[in-house]
Amino acid sequence: MKRNSINIHHVTSFSSSPFWCVFFLVLLCKTSTNALVKQPPNETTPAIIVFGDSIVDAGNNDDIMTTLARCNYPPYGIDFDGGIPTGRFCNGKVATDFIAGKFGIKPSIPAYRNPNLKPEDLLTGVTFASGGAGYVPFTTQLSTYLFIYKPLLFLKGGIALSQQLKLFEEYVEKMKKMVGEERTKLIIKNSLFMVICGSNDITNTYFGLPSVQQQYDVASFTTLMADNARSFAQKLHEYGARRIQVFGAPPVGCVPSQRTLAGGPTRNCVVRFNDATKLYNVKLAANLGSLSRTLGDKTIIYVDIYDSLLDIILDPRQYGFKVVDKGCCGTGLIEVALLCNNFAADVCPNRDEYVFWDSFHPTEKTYRIMATKYFERYV
Repeated sequence: MKRNSINIHHVTSFSSSPFWCVFFLVLLCKTSTNALVKQPPNETTPAIIVFGDSIVDAGNNDDIMTTLARCNYPPYGIDFDGGIPTGRFCNGKVATDFIAGKFGIKPSIPAYRNPNLKPEDLLTGVTFASGGAGYVPFTTQLSTYLFIYKPLLFLKGGIALSQQLKLFEEYVEKMKKMVGEERTKLIIKNSLFMVICGSNDITNTYFGLPSVQQQYDVASFTTLMADNARSFAQKLHEYGARRIQVFGAPPVGCVPSQRTLAGGPTRNCVVRFNDATKLYNVKLAANLGSLSRTLGDKTIIYVDIYDSLLDIILDPRQYGFKVVDKGCCGTGLIEVALLCNNFAADVCPNRDEYVFWDSFHPTEKTYRIMATKYFERYV
């Protein structure tokens, strides 16, 4: 076990027998998720409220000039309504937009910090998510990193999860002024809270920084992530949320940029990245199951997206895809955010043939499929 000397957060020791700990956690994960996958029957959903990273950011970083984790410029948004870049890290809608549409709430979930946000949008939900965010505070401080030959160029991040909660508190006060305290409490209680985060912690912070690997092993770092995710879910519960879904991390070792950087000459999926992700997901599911039992509230749910996306990657033709190892933007090998722009990168003519839009984020079609899979299992 490597000792923790970096000032990120205290990490509880992991067992000296990794095999049996992982085996136990897998069993606990299966028990917890099987018991908690469904939302309560006959519940209406007035709003969807989202926290997390670039997977569900809809433009909260647009005016933050200290980060490159923003995409409010073409070709981002090329397939969104009107072909306008919104700040979504995608060619069109993201998964939470499709989920909101399927619930019949609204066609898409706007960014809370959108200057054109209408008061009525607050009643049906917003996203506080920010590109570059992570469960480990240090992740958001790093946020975006560009591999420009050598060395790495590190830049300040977006909105940390702790700050996203501050924005949520501001949102609640606005709601109270609009509809009163009692209705605000009812909306929060019945709304669906979705937390989608963790990819940046694994790729950018742990595997991107040798100094972090020297002070944490995979077991202790994933424990840190899962413990912080549990704390975040508990905070939402304290705010009055009673329908909370915390999403696991996707198979980050298979996204195009990570294949390019660590997948070897043949750009294979990076096994050690995916193994770390799976270990984190198991711990996250176990933590959420434990939290639900502690609170006596069975509406805190772990949502798996690892298998959903991996199934698409491993069997793309089943879903109508042709390209899984490159993004649609530019060469598809490394372009993301600033490197994916109309001046330096061409866009593939048929986005629906690509699983990934840029080198890190899926296409609108992929998100649509994953939203459908989500509904089949969790709603």
